[in-house]
Amino acid sequence: MSDRNRLDAARTREFAAAMWRDACVPALVDFVRIPNKSPAFDPKWQEHGHMDRAADLVAAWCRAHAPHSDETSQAWRVSIERLPGRTPLVCVEIPATDGSDGRDPVLLYGHLDKQPEMTGWSPGLGPWTPVLRDGRLYGRGGADDGYAAFASVTALRALADQGVPHRRAVLLVEGCEESGSYDLPAYVEHLAPRIGNPSLVVCLDSGCGNYDQWWVTTSLRGVVVATLTVQVLTEGVHSGDAGGVVGDSFRIARSLLDRIEDAATGRVLLPECWIDVPPERAAQARRTAEVLGRSPLEKYPLAAGMTPVTADPSDAILNRTWRPALTVTGADGLPPVKDAGNVHRPFTALKLSLRLPPTADADRAVAALRTALLRDPPYGATVTLDTGHGATGWNAPADQPWLAASVAAASRDFFGRDAMYMGEGGTIPFMAMLGAKFPAAQFCVTGALGPGSNAHGPNEFLDLATAERVTCCVARLLADHARR
Repeated sequence: MSDRNRLDAARTREFAAAMWRDACVPALVDFVRIPNKSPAFDPKWQEHGHMDRAADLVAAWCRAHAPHSDETSQAWRVSIERLPGRTPLVCVEIPATDGSDGRDPVLLYGHLDKQPEMTGWSPGLGPWTPVLRDGRLYGRGGADDGYAAFASVTALRALADQGVPHRRAVLLVEGCEESGSYDLPAYVEHLAPRIGNPSLVVCLDSGCGNYDQWWVTTSLRGVVVATLTVQVLTEGVHSGDAGGVVGDSFRIARSLLDRIEDAATGRVLLPECWIDVPPERAAQARRTAEVLGRSPLEKYPLAAGMTPVTADPSDAILNRTWRPALTVTGADGLPPVKDAGNVHRPFTALKLSLRLPPTADADRAVAALRTALLRDPPYGATVTLDTGHGATGWNAPADQPWLAASVAAASRDFFGRDAMYMGEGGTIPFMAMLGAKFPAAQFCVTGALGPGSNAHGPNEFLDLATAERVTCCVARLLADHARR
């Protein structure tokens, strides 16, 4: 392959900077304004129309920024796919420019839907109020991960700008990732002839340990989301009358949680939720701790006097990437403190989020959870467990030499430092699905969610310089994929 087919780093940086400044950021500002909550948080999403607005915005932008007819021999195909009863999906098909026959494609991925508002936003900031401040775009969904579609198209345009060839590419931007991607398998099946058999999957929905180098995600935890409900009465009664006679629903729920978690340490007690950490992932955690120092412990907005569960940064990294953890994320049946009277409440419902190691089987974890929580209910209380969804995690296959070399070179070219590899504690259901469907594919899961970016919480932001550099890295990856 001649040198003219190599990506020029300086020109790529200039092109990406201009695209981000003039095209990506204005579109993302409009994207943040759309209160497009995922279906799990907005059951009336069809009626409200925000999902369609987000899909229309992304699709229109992709059409507007596809190469002109004189830049490529074939036009890009941009469509909004709508299967009955399912969230829409934006599909962008980009023809090969390397003379190949369209086989051996790249699959790029992002999502449209967002987490709910959450409380605690700083003055002047809000989930649907885009604010540009100090090189960051604040607002819900910009970093997680509305920017992915714009970054993917910009990376492909950077190749077209230099006449650097790439293989056929397909960009999928789904609408229910934050709800577990339950609509996505139907779309992957529906689009199978157009997707083909990817040899490379690029996902921009992940995080980074710092903003100084390129971070590639090696694993993602699985998750089981469930609602535990304990009912003891058909209606509330005076607590002075029932207290000591009728079991308290919160106490019963607490005792049930003791069956699955050690309250003193947080250790999950179900053997089905544990696996042996692969040696190479443990080594990566140690290397990450060496680079980040105490950042894995200090990056959280801890309350005064609060200390992390562990004082060892390497142990903290493994806790959030390769070990199970239980969080109570919501509750029903509990009135606000200011409205709480002396009433023995009829029920308590707790929303549980059980994070699983990447290779733990979610179905086995669900079965174990149900067995532990539903057997022998105290006092004969009515106990139910609604296991809304379970998603098995993902562990990346070993990098082929070309991919490892490309990632290393891209990080040096566009970040000026070596690339880093680290697992992430969140879940991207699409990755496990694709790993099973395309076992020979290589994966590059990356992103711009670094320290303080606070996805899902208040004050979420996208660090624009990092997003721009990640865009350049993806361009390099796509060029090297065609050259391998």
